[in-house]
Amino acid sequence: MIRTSRLVCSNIAEGYRKRQYEKHFKSKLSDADSENSETQLWLDFALACDYISEEKKNELQYKSEEIGKLINYMMKHPDKFGL
Repeated sequence: MIRTSRLVCSNIAEGYRKRQYEKHFKSKLSDADSENSETQLWLDFALACDYISEEKKNELQYKSEEIGKLINYMMKHPDKFGL
């Protein structure tokens, strides 16, 4: 879970550095979105294995969903991010 959640940030950073190339920018954002989805899966496993409470899982799930919305906004509006 730590690896996938950190990869969300690193993929966004990599894409932003190459933002002058729209396809590359969107590709890295897509990678970030995939990692974010994987993080949500690990939250499900963490709950199922009793590593976290349902309350904590819901809190982290909500934050992850908000991050997903922001990533999708960036993908749909790359012009607002320096392209």
